[in-house]
Formats: sequence, C-alpha cells, structure tokens
Amino acid sequence: MIDGKSLEILKILQKKARIPNIEVSRQVGLAPSAVLERVKKMEKSGIIDGYEVTLNPERFQRSMIAYIHITVAPGQEEIIGEKLAQITDIQEVHFISGNDCYLTKVRCKNSVVLGEILKNKIKTIDGVLGTRSEIVLSTNKETSRFPLPQSI
Repeated sequence: MIDGKSLEILKILQKKARIPNIEVSRQVGLAPSAVLERVKKMEKSGIIDGYEVTLNPERFQRSMIAYIHITVAPGQEEIIGEKLAQITDIQEVHFISGNDCYLTKVRCKNSVVLGEILKNKIKTIDGVLGTRSEIVLSTNKETSRFPLPQSI
C-alpha cells in the first residue's frame, strides 16, 4: 500500500504535520485530492497513528526530564505496566530487558516534584520493588520522528 509517493507524503508530514494539503501536493506532484485520499487511507490503516502538538515544557514548568528504572516483582509486570501508563506525569513506559523491568520518562518541575511522583505515585504501586532515577542535565535532540525507508 505504501509506494514512493506515500513515503514522500509521510516524510513531509513528519517534519510538519500542519502543512497545508495544497503544499504537500505541490511537493509530491499529485493533485490535492489525491494527497488527501492517500493520507486518509494511511490514517484508516493505522500507518498514521495521529497528530500531536509539541508544547514548550518550560512554559508549563516541566523542564526537568528524569528516566526512572523500575524493578517489579515477578509475575506483576503486565499489571504494573498498565498502572504506570495511567500516571499522567509519566510520558513513556517501556518494558525492557536487563535487571530492571521498566524504563519510564517523566517530565516535571524540579527534584522536589520528582520525589513526590516517586514516593506518592510509583512506589505506592503493589509489586514495585525499587526505582533508580537518572536526571537529564541537557538535551541535544528529542524527537518522535524516525527515518523512513526509500521504499517498502
């Protein structure tokens, strides 16, 4: 279903999701109606999951990023993953290999708030055995984009 033109459209949308359809059509050499039809098909088939606005975290007092490794009791992995995903302060929840079971990404105001999240939200989940936090000092790149192949 994904041909070269659809990949071109996806690359454009990954860079700027709010680009006008007429501009996408100009860049890929298709009629605006053809571009719109392709985008709708890719949305319907799940190739395009959605569109997000990227907010400036500093404007919302969430400039601190922390990665938290979470060790859980055996047999509790699935339910704890679901509970972690419900915590609004957590942006990402990953089930990982290695000594820890989960790696989460948290954005918050400061270390005091991070401590409250750990104490009052994460460590209160039954089956959480321990946590280990790493605070980001600076960020050189942060994106949800990933490289697309030349063809599929």
